[in-house]
Amino acid sequence: MSRRLRLWLFAVGAAGVAVLFLAAVLRMPEFGGVVHPLRAAVLDAAAAHRTPNVVSAVNYDQRAIDTFGEETLLLTAVVGAAALLRGGDDAPPPRPPRTMEAVRAVAYLVLPVTLLLGLATVVHGALTPGGGFQGGIVLGTAVHLVYLVGGRAALDRVRPVTVYVAGEAVGTAAFAATGLAAAATGAGLLANVLPFGTAGSVLSAGTVPLLSAAVGIEVASGVVVLLAGFLRQGTAGDEAAG
Repeated sequence: MSRRLRLWLFAVGAAGVAVLFLAAVLRMPEFGGVVHPLRAAVLDAAAAHRTPNVVSAVNYDQRAIDTFGEETLLLTAVVGAAALLRGGDDAPPPRPPRTMEAVRAVAYLVLPVTLLLGLATVVHGALTPGGGFQGGIVLGTAVHLVYLVGGRAALDRVRPVTVYVAGEAVGTAAFAATGLAAAATGAGLLANVLPFGTAGSVLSAGTVPLLSAAVGIEVASGVVVLLAGFLRQGTAGDEAAG
């Protein structure tokens, strides 16, 4: 493709985007006004589907297809970073870091509490602030409190990276499978087809808790895989410097 043709294609695409952007800006509600049609639509949909946490209603119900794209992007980013950080897998684990006894004691106490907090954030994502992304980050980072207790050797024993690599795939596949199951019913890809239940119940909001759990598995596993690569590189550099 010649440079001239590429420029023409860019010009046509840019003109189309500019027209759509201008139309959207001209039809926006007045700033500071009392009429917010999108807000009303979002709140009505969340209430109809028994999802008190409106953010989760948007992420896993009203725009679940966008969330699936974001989850896939996260998976791709973690895979790319893990591939770039490969190397030094056969090196012996470095000696545990010198950690103060007070820090070790706090890490022992905080670890189970942090894990429970992460699980609660994922499970109750449809009811209270939180969800799969937030809870997955808490779970993924909570595991690494073990590093403060016993160093990389102890961490490697309690978090086999291969299990979390599989967890990334399982979380993404579960999200896709839920969407395809909804499409098989004729309602559309990622449509909320399960019973909505009673507002305030953990089993309410239809497919929202399922999708939140799938994202929680994928995000937690991705964080563990990513931090494993960074720790491997960092501790290998420390050993080389020592």
